[in-house]
Amino acid sequence: MSKKLDDELAEAILNKGAETDAPAVARPIRAAPPRTRSVGLLVTLVAMVAAVIVLFFVGLKDAAVYATPVDKLAHDQAAFVGRNVRVEGELVPGTLVKRDSPCEYRFTVHKDKDQLPVRYARCVIPDTFRDVPQGGVTVTIEGALSANGDFEATQVMAKCASKYDPKTHEMKEAPALNGTR
Repeated sequence: MSKKLDDELAEAILNKGAETDAPAVARPIRAAPPRTRSVGLLVTLVAMVAAVIVLFFVGLKDAAVYATPVDKLAHDQAAFVGRNVRVEGELVPGTLVKRDSPCEYRFTVHKDKDQLPVRYARCVIPDTFRDVPQGGVTVTIEGALSANGDFEATQVMAKCASKYDPKTHEMKEAPALNGTR
């Protein structure tokens, strides 16, 4: 049907030029591109977008680290067992212990009244991570909570104690580490 319509249109254009004694110019009419090519391109693009979304939500799930304070982890331990977690708390003074064979550190972090025992099975900890008798050493640990309630740390990061006191607008002395300044 479309071919017939195209022929009639071309003939009408040619006849109009003959009536006005002007030379008629016949132009070929181009057919529309096949729709299957456009549909195929659309299906391919949708499939690619779906693959990227699936990769993002499924493939990167294990790499994600959930951050939570010690008190939330202590109250809802079942939800965090075996899951990569980043926990921030304060070192409980007197709990940092090093074992040489096999090399590991054990300590406890707390927030308010909630405490979390931590096992760090590596030989090196940050220089700023020291057991200070007056406390105040803030630590961020990454790892997973074991079924027995201990936190198996894979990374330990200690925050530097700030020397600036915003109340007095003055510098204060930092706690001495290992008896030195």
